[in-house]
Amino acid sequence: MAVLPLPPPQLSPSPAPAPAPAPEAAPEASAGVFRHPERHHVAVFAMDGVIPFELGIPLRIFGAAVGAEDGAHLYEIVTCSVEPGMVQTDADFPIVVQYGVEALAQADTVVVPASHELGPVYSEGVLTAPLAKAFAAIRPGTRVVSICTGSYLLAAAGLLDGRPATTHWTSADHFQRLFPQVRVDPDVLYVDDGDVLTSAGVAAGIDLCLHIVRRDCGTAVANSVSRRTVVPPHREGGQAQYIHRPLPDPQLASTERARAWALDRLDQPLTLRQLAERESMSVRTFTRRFREEVGMSAGRWLTQQRVELARQLLESTDLSVDQVARKAGFGTGASMRQHLQVTLGVSPTAYRRTFQPAGRG
Repeated sequence: MAVLPLPPPQLSPSPAPAPAPAPEAAPEASAGVFRHPERHHVAVFAMDGVIPFELGIPLRIFGAAVGAEDGAHLYEIVTCSVEPGMVQTDADFPIVVQYGVEALAQADTVVVPASHELGPVYSEGVLTAPLAKAFAAIRPGTRVVSICTGSYLLAAAGLLDGRPATTHWTSADHFQRLFPQVRVDPDVLYVDDGDVLTSAGVAAGIDLCLHIVRRDCGTAVANSVSRRTVVPPHREGGQAQYIHRPLPDPQLASTERARAWALDRLDQPLTLRQLAERESMSVRTFTRRFREEVGMSAGRWLTQQRVELARQLLESTDLSVDQVARKAGFGTGASMRQHLQVTLGVSPTAYRRTFQPAGRG
């Protein structure tokens, strides 16, 4: 199962988290695609056959991220292609793109959404000459993100060699055969491998962009984005991307009441038997039903909720690490440190230092 690390912070935590300034662009790339140097610069790469829904995800999610104190936008997003002009979509309308590869050369983050016209990228695993030129313009160290089958472009460019990645579950087998050097996980929503991130289809692209906002700016900003866009605030990348029974049979009981009950008692020891009793089920039935509905075990889900609560408390309170650990249900600071290190790749103290406003704690 993919572990989602938290790389060194890219954004300033004070007074409101803001993306780190981009390295200076090379002289030949100084045409000024981006107008706001204080923001994190995101270039969304559109090629013929792009799917409009996936194309719009980065603008909708990153565009809604604003500072908690001053309401200033934290990201600047532009759409680009191999060259400016008209780009055909897979719908009955084209789009007109203002920027070419110069946007890729100036971006801090490049997002590659899915396209239904990948051509030799899909059939042979190689980039066309224009695509190769486009990817060559991306500066070393730039964060690169794919949504759905946009991962094919990243793999064909060699960006996924030897690294974990995912794509839409219907394409995972073909993707692995075409790119055997990539460590494909066909089951997860998204994979965060530091400077290269990949997601499964459609809604998982929203999850990944929210994860990036959370990673960059903290929980409070990400939760604000989720409220603005009316989507769930957080789904861990390791959650199954395809749940065989996404909606419970109306004739059968759900585990929703047990989950709501548990969320109000995360500071207490909780057992499978207690959860099952809330739904008047046997432990065996509850365990099966829970996995069918949520896509993971009840134990893993509880751990995720406790990590989430710990993150919120570390960001928004002055409680000590041991106090946060007790309120989040980890019992001891040592236990919480272990879980945060595995899940986020940082200690509680480092996490708090990154995301708390200056002057707190």
